[in-house]
Order: sequence, then structure tokens, then C-alpha cells
Amino acid sequence: MELFNTLGGKIEPLTPVGAPALRMYCCGPTVYDYGHIGNFRTFLHVDVLRRFMRQQGMAIDYVMNVTDVDDKIIRNAAAAGVPIGEYTAKYERAFFEDSDALGIERPEEIARATSCIPDMVALIQKLAAKDIAYQAEDGSWYFRIHRFPEYGKLSKKDFEGIEDGARVDVDEYEKDAARDFALWKAVKPGEQSWDTELGAGRPGWHIECSAMAMKFLGETFDLHAGGEDLMFPHHENEIAQSESATGHTFARHWMHVRFLLVEGRKMSKSEGNFYTLRDLLLKGHRASAIRFLLISVPYRNQMNFTFESLTESTNAVERLRTFHQRMLKGGFPEGLNPEIAAATATASADFTAALANDLNTAEARAAIFDLVRAANSAADAGTLRADNVAEILKVMALFDGVFAVLEDNDTIVTRAAIAWAEAEGRIGEADASLVATLALSDEAIDALVAERTQAKKTRNFARADAIRNELLAKGILLEDSKDGVRWKRK
Repeated sequence: MELFNTLGGKIEPLTPVGAPALRMYCCGPTVYDYGHIGNFRTFLHVDVLRRFMRQQGMAIDYVMNVTDVDDKIIRNAAAAGVPIGEYTAKYERAFFEDSDALGIERPEEIARATSCIPDMVALIQKLAAKDIAYQAEDGSWYFRIHRFPEYGKLSKKDFEGIEDGARVDVDEYEKDAARDFALWKAVKPGEQSWDTELGAGRPGWHIECSAMAMKFLGETFDLHAGGEDLMFPHHENEIAQSESATGHTFARHWMHVRFLLVEGRKMSKSEGNFYTLRDLLLKGHRASAIRFLLISVPYRNQMNFTFESLTESTNAVERLRTFHQRMLKGGFPEGLNPEIAAATATASADFTAALANDLNTAEARAAIFDLVRAANSAADAGTLRADNVAEILKVMALFDGVFAVLEDNDTIVTRAAIAWAEAEGRIGEADASLVATLALSDEAIDALVAERTQAKKTRNFARADAIRNELLAKGILLEDSKDGVRWKRK
């Protein structure tokens, strides 16, 4: 496996060092609100990497943090009149529900900032003992950037001439600041705080990830991942404080996932193009199609999310599922078609090679669709054989072990989103036809389909047409075939 390393600025082998498992860390959610699709693009690509590495036989030790204390959380919890623990629990639960809906596998370890305060304090004390951390007049602690000469090596920024004492307190919103950053923020009136050897207060944002990553993965680990917006200052600061404290390399390899645009523009609430997963589900879009779309563009390419591309993704997933079911159904003559056998072997090799080459999901996806086209053509021509199908199914399993879209859980996921909207008093945001469609159970649909079949047998075509139209009005599509009637929700 070779992956672009932001630190080295080139594609490099990704291998574990000093441990049997690849030790990886990803900056997880700050749980002050529902996650948006840009957030999930990062977590989805990390999921794809982890699935592929494990598929190739590599053990993975994956740690993801949950930031459950920061400026936004404190402000929002105060506005809601609840303790921050109660406030963040809701959004942490929502994040993992959404992750599950998108097929993102859970990390081996979930590290919550508020559970690791002693580790953060110990790290700051180590920096203070080296005179790299200092306490300001208000009791807050800061990192002396000028004491780390390599500052800027990740983001490739030049910070010559930084002056000690030019401090930044609100580190959450830093974008271009190159000043001493907060490690520990002194308590302010009305804020939740922790009484520690550093004084009463709470951790700065950057120290959280350093302390949690090293607590669970050691002073040096193999891979650190996150969105490109975290490269500076967050990841730069993680490196500075970690390596200053330990004298060792913090993370050997850095993976950054590019931004997501929506309809060609930066996603923002003011633009009216800001979407959470739940927003899209309530509009009638499928979780599987959202997953497939967000991972189909390679992680180092900026992605332009459009509703046209989401429709195309829906159709692509449907095509893959239909093909997979066709192969599973079998009934093909015994024997082997050599041309399809060659196409199957090529697809398998190309799929693996594409992902091993900097996680090129676009080429990996293309390899599978080449196989689908070839196999469908052979099946239509009557030249596909049973031995071919067995090998094709192995390749489809290889594909789905990474892309994870063949199993149809979309209705379950969407029903859960509607139940959430009802509980939150937001059911008005759901598409009315979607709500009507899902109100009809699978058993009720099967009963109507059976009644229609019986009506056709008795030549009661008026009733048969009425049932089809009734189902169509509720978003249920019927497909008559020689093998019977199949139905699906729009």
C-alpha cells in the first residue's frame, strides 16, 4: 500500500513500524451539532483505507477522538441551559448513528477529550519543565512556538521571526495565525472547568489530540488522518507540542482529505447549501448512494457534490445490486467462458492495484463496472457459465468489503431518519411522498402485489392496473418479469 504523505510531500509506502498492527489516528467529530456531508467524506475515506488494509491482511489499531469540550460546545450548552456532558451526549450519539447509516465501521478505540484531562495536564507539565510551555497572567498556559524550529514542516509554511508572547486564545478559529497557542485555558465565569495542577480551567483544542493519540498509540505511530482544514494550525500544533515533549517523531505518515464543494460552491448555511446526512435522507436520498458518491472521488481530489451526481450514484448502486442478485440467482450452464474468466481476473487485479496506489477509488470503481458490463453482456448472449459466476461473486465480495453498498439497508436507515424527525418535531422537513411510501410496510406491499397477480390471472385487468397505480402513487415501482413480479421503492 502506498499513500501520499503530507509530511514528506510524496507518495510513500504505508507500513506498520514497531508493532504488528498499523497504528492510526483520525481527528474525529466535535460534537456540538449534527455532522455535515463534508465531515463524513473524511471519515468515509478513512473507512475505505482501513477496510482495504485489513482486506490485504494487515491488522489495524484505529483510534478516533471525540472532542466533547471546546468553545462552541460551552457556548451552545450554556444557551441550551444544560451541562456540556448532557449536550454533547446527544450529538455524539447522532454522529455514530449517522456513521452506522453510512457503513462506517467503528474504531477500535474512541477517545473522549473529557476522559483524558489528566493525560493532557501531564503533557503540558512536561512542556513546562522544558520551558516550552509558559503560564500567562490570567492563568492560561501557552506553547512557545519559537522553541520548535521545525514549526511549519507539515503545512510548508514559513514562520521565521515569530515573537514569544504574541498569544492566540480562541484556537478553534485560527486559520492563518502563527503565534503562541493555548494549551490550557484558565477558567472563565460560567464555564465548566477542571481543577488541576495547572490551575482551574480546561484544555485547548490542540493538546487534546496529542495526549489522546499518544495515550493509546504511543509516542510514535504510523498514520494520522483528518480533513485538509486541520492541517494548519491544528495538526501543525499537534506535531510541535508532541515532538517537543518526547523528542520523537509524532506521526510518521499524514493523510489529509480534500474539501467538498456543493454545486460548485463552498458549503455554508448562509449559502443555503449546507447538508447533514439527515437532511439528505429526509429528502428521499439513499444512504448507500451518499456513501458511494462521497468515496467515488479520490480523497486527494476536491469533490463537487451535486444532486445530479447523487442521482447518478443512486442508479450506479442499483445497477450493482441488480447485477449481484443476477449472479446470486444462478441458473447458468456449467463450464467456463475463457474471455469472462480473463475479464474477471483483470477486474480483481485492477481493483486491488488502484486502491494500493494512493487509494484511487475512482479507478477501483471503474474496474468493477468494466466487469459488470462484460458479464451482463455474456449473460444476455447466453455465454456466461457457472464457473465464471463463482469467480465473479468473489470479486464482488472483494469490492463490497471496501465500498460496502451491496447490502440494502436503505429503507431501515430512512425510516430511522423519519422517526428522528418526528421525535424532534421536524417531520415537516421530510418529503411528504417519502413519508407516505415508507408508511407502507413490506408485508402490505407484498399483499397488494399478490392481489394484483391474482387479478391478472382472473383477467380483472382493471383491478390489476388500479393496484399498480396505487403503489406507484406511493413510490413503489413494479417490474414484471418471467420470474415473477419484483418491486422496489423509489
